[in-house]
Amino acid sequence: MEGSKGDQNDARGGKKSVYRSKHERKPRLLLMGLKRSGKSSISNVVFRKMTPSDTIFLDTTTTIQKEATHTFMDFQIWDLPGQIDYLDPSFDAESIFGGVGAMVWVLDALDNYMETVNRLTETVVHLQESYPSIKYAVFIHKIDSLTEDLREDTVRDITQRITDDLFDSGLENPPISYHSTSIFDSSIFEAFSKVMQGLVPQMPILESLLNTITAACRFEKVYIFDVISKIYIASDTSPVDLRSYELCSDYINIIVDLSEVYGWHQETEFHEGEQLAALQSHGAESYVSSVKGYTLYLREINRNLSFIGVSKDPNFDKEKPLIDYDVGTLRETLLEVLDYV
Repeated sequence: MEGSKGDQNDARGGKKSVYRSKHERKPRLLLMGLKRSGKSSISNVVFRKMTPSDTIFLDTTTTIQKEATHTFMDFQIWDLPGQIDYLDPSFDAESIFGGVGAMVWVLDALDNYMETVNRLTETVVHLQESYPSIKYAVFIHKIDSLTEDLREDTVRDITQRITDDLFDSGLENPPISYHSTSIFDSSIFEAFSKVMQGLVPQMPILESLLNTITAACRFEKVYIFDVISKIYIASDTSPVDLRSYELCSDYINIIVDLSEVYGWHQETEFHEGEQLAALQSHGAESYVSSVKGYTLYLREINRNLSFIGVSKDPNFDKEKPLIDYDVGTLRETLLEVLDYV
């Protein structure tokens, strides 16, 4: 639903940091690209849990769609219609781009992408002059419909064309990343995870902590997941294995579904202070072994975030008491770093 004028006035914070205070962490993320590129489908699948097959019934976006997400960061997603010329001097650019943390440009890999590449480079060059803090991500979308060889060639060609165009315009190393995406697999969640990590100011600290716990507990890979969106806001610095990520994502779905069915209503069993103390001192824990050769270990950080470790250690069960202690200590530190105490 299109936001009110008051929402736009709130966005006129201009070039102030999007991390203004503990209660105002609401960075804005823009979805841009030509019409029918897949922006609305992406938004609905990732943030509204729509099944990919249902996105074929979505209408073309004709007005700016604004949606607040109540996850670990409470950020805003703005889906911008592709037919509007946002570079027109008569357009109120400040109401759209002022205070933006990241811009995702969705590019249809099945279409003739020369026009969208030109629009993208023009937009980046224009915005870099007035809003240099914006980070950019290009989603080379619908890539699953191409053969593997054609997929690699298409991604390489698009990346090279954008890089060359930006260089010719005077931007040698712009803050832009590239992601091959599809709403029919986990690639879209992986891509959004990388985008959101760029908006988390504590990222170097988080990665250092997760590297430490990975070594101490001999995990193959560890993540901090937002349990609602299945976006991971941080991981250790080893390469992401999409297979283990998909297992973790499916595991979270199971835990969330079971919690909704069997979870007790905390507000009815604790007074407010007791409830907060209970949540902060323990955190729900779960682990399961022998899942396609992995052991998955989950520990709740708070009601939005969970730690998941992926292990192949055959002695995991024997070492679990020590792992419980180490992860519990990590959880207390994470609560301080993320300022959610």
